[in-house]
Amino acid sequence: MSRTIHFEIHAEDPNQATAFYTKLLGWQIKKWDGPMEYWLIVTGPDSQPGINGGLMRRHGPGPVEMQAVNAFVCTMGVADLDASLALLGTLGGTIAVSKTPIPGMGWLAYAKDTEGNIFGMMQHDPSAN
Repeated sequence: MSRTIHFEIHAEDPNQATAFYTKLLGWQIKKWDGPMEYWLIVTGPDSQPGINGGLMRRHGPGPVEMQAVNAFVCTMGVADLDASLALLGTLGGTIAVSKTPIPGMGWLAYAKDTEGNIFGMMQHDPSAN
């Protein structure tokens, strides 16, 4: 088996995307000092399960409205999905798929960031039905 060890977000406006994810999910994002334009994302402490990622400037066309997702969608764990969805709207994001129960697991919703990228947010709740 091969585990996911890194993710990347593509953005036409990296500064806008950085502000969005920092405010919505509390991620730490800083510009890399390497030879290319790239931002490093820390999603949480190393003592918790999860992965870190990166953000890069999108080259070429972005997501197309009402078309199938042509991406690898990542889902983030959140403490309160309702609060996260409310905050999403104030930050310029939109709901792509409304809050849905995953029986015995929790609540899941898909959202679009300010760049049109789709991502998931899930609140753990074994009583979800």
